[in-house]
Amino acid sequence: MDTKQLAMEKHYQWKGKLEVVSRASLTDSEQLSIAYTPGVAEPCLAISKDYSKSFELTRRWNMVAVVTDGTAVLGLGDIGPEAGMPVMEGKCCLFKEFGDVDAFPLCIRSKDVDEIVRTIYLISGSFGGINLEDIAAPRCFEIEKRLKELCDIPVFHDDQHGTAVVTGAALLNALKVVGKTVDNIRCVINGAGSAGVAIANHLLKMGVDDIILCDRSGILCESNPEMNESKSEICRRTNKNQLKGSLADAMYKADVFIGVSAPGVVSADMIKSMVEKPIVLAMSNPDPEIYPDVAVEAGAAVVGTGRSDFPNQINNVLAFPGIFRGALDVRASDINEDMQLAASYAIASLISDSELNPEYIIPKAFDVRVGKTVAQAVAAAARKSGVARI
Repeated sequence: MDTKQLAMEKHYQWKGKLEVVSRASLTDSEQLSIAYTPGVAEPCLAISKDYSKSFELTRRWNMVAVVTDGTAVLGLGDIGPEAGMPVMEGKCCLFKEFGDVDAFPLCIRSKDVDEIVRTIYLISGSFGGINLEDIAAPRCFEIEKRLKELCDIPVFHDDQHGTAVVTGAALLNALKVVGKTVDNIRCVINGAGSAGVAIANHLLKMGVDDIILCDRSGILCESNPEMNESKSEICRRTNKNQLKGSLADAMYKADVFIGVSAPGVVSADMIKSMVEKPIVLAMSNPDPEIYPDVAVEAGAAVVGTGRSDFPNQINNVLAFPGIFRGALDVRASDINEDMQLAASYAIASLISDSELNPEYIIPKAFDVRVGKTVAQAVAAAARKSGVARI
């Protein structure tokens, strides 16, 4: 039985990957009167007098909403909110397993930005954080921006920032392997949707100052007719030499290629046109922009993908559980840029110089050190940047 068949069988068997389990014992009338009426009135009254008590007297302190509108589910596209539910349930399982964070899936039947923002804001008092998931660009940018302005809890779009954090960590160690630094490379990112734009922003904060983004129409530049607002904004901060042309033109003499786009769009000749010892992070799933063996044969010094069956899997599970764990632990009001940078450096730090090699630049998904290390770094960054509340 292949993976697809087995997944269907198991999902029929599970009938959902989540369940609600009571933390309070309810075996006699005394326990019932404490957990529910009349005793429950006391914490209710305490919260009514002091809103912050909702984080101490309910599970809110450890609860994250995983929210989608079903418009960009994995590589399946706009399949609808109900069809996105298995993915959202799976994401909640990852939160619990890798960060001990309780997460709840919410699939919204709307593509209207105002409706989505209003819906999430209205229920935000039940949660300690909001994780936006599988929402198509450019709508996802506006939804996150507005929710950050409205909500007093962290709002984090994992497809953007989780991807950027893990990519940043992989790049830091890949550069060590080839003996280069972030401030002396030219980086090409193919794919200018939510992930590509977020990666570019994150790498700029890390100190990479020569970045070129490409989409289906080629290099993003001010004269490109297919630019939306998010592409125009990032274009003003990248492509400093105002190059024009195709992806192949962008990759000529580049040090790094990062792909969050489509399978098979990079050829061996493109890799050969890059500088000596190029880094290739081809993360399209399930099929990468170029397969590792082809890239290595063409001269790539370090190759990473999004797949678990090749070395250097660049997987968001290394980031979001620990990021939220750290944010929740200090009751952060935001997951800001400093916290995201701290997460990248924390992930990268788990590979020692003696361990580092072209096929080991990033920890494995099941490395038990990751969640705790990321959480500690994120919590410290939250305190230092002033968004921690405890």
